[in-house]
This record gives sequence, C-alpha cells and structure tokens, in this order.
Amino acid sequence: MRKLDFAPLYRSTVGFDHLSTLLETVSRSDSSTQTYPPYNIELLEQDKYRISMAVAGFTNEELDIQTEQRTLTVKGRRDNDGLEHNYLHRGIAARNFERRFQLADHIEVTGARLDHGLLHIDLIREIPEAMKPKQIPIGDGSGKLIDINSDTRSVA
Repeated sequence: MRKLDFAPLYRSTVGFDHLSTLLETVSRSDSSTQTYPPYNIELLEQDKYRISMAVAGFTNEELDIQTEQRTLTVKGRRDNDGLEHNYLHRGIAARNFERRFQLADHIEVTGARLDHGLLHIDLIREIPEAMKPKQIPIGDGSGKLIDINSDTRSVA
C-alpha cells in the first residue's frame, strides 16, 4: 500500500493535523468499501444536507444514529424473528450494518426520520459568529481609521 507524505501540507497550514488522519482513514476504507446499505448525500440548499439510506425492513428500534467527534455512525441491527424461511429467491438484504460518515467542522445533525424504507438524516452547517469573516479597518498612523467599506472614521 502507498503511504502519502503530508509534510508539504503542514508547511503552509496551521491546525489541520486531523486532515492526515482523515485522508488515511478514507484511503484505508476505500480498499474495503462497503456497499450496504446504499445511500445518497444531497445538498438541499446552502449549508443544509441530507443523507438518505435504503434500510428496507428495518424498524426505528433496530436503527441507531450517533455522532461523536465529527463522525456520524448509523447502525442497523436486525432482530432474529425466530421463523424459518424457505426463500426461492432472496434479493432483499436484511443484514446488520454499520456505516460511518466523517463530518466537517460545524456540521450538526438536526433530525432523522424513517419514511417508506428510507432513513433520512438532516444536517446543517452552523458557523459560529466568531468564525465568520469580518472586515478589519486599516489605520493611517494619524489616529484615524480607514474603513474600506465607508468614509474615514476617527478613533475615539
């Protein structure tokens, strides 16, 4: 397996140490990609997302959704009904699963619902006010600030 060198990335960034771990996790799981259950990821509008997973045959009680440290984990555990089935063809997979999604910073799960065999998980990106861009006024050395967006203003 190929090992990636992230040293050039670290020379020009600050605070992205978790990025190398994320990329290694993705490359490791890519070689053993799970295909069950199938899912979609939608962008509903700016900063609003939905993950839809096909979980036919599962009930609310058999599904578990958790978030921990920017990881969303969805588990499905089928209870054995104790009945013997004599399938002529079995095309509906009803096996246990665990699916993990890495979430970006400030992504929060807002809700989940089970509808016609699809599990919909809604997410939103809420950037804290302190993290949003702000305009910084530039002083000219005379005690006056030059605001890029408006006229000259005095410093009190």
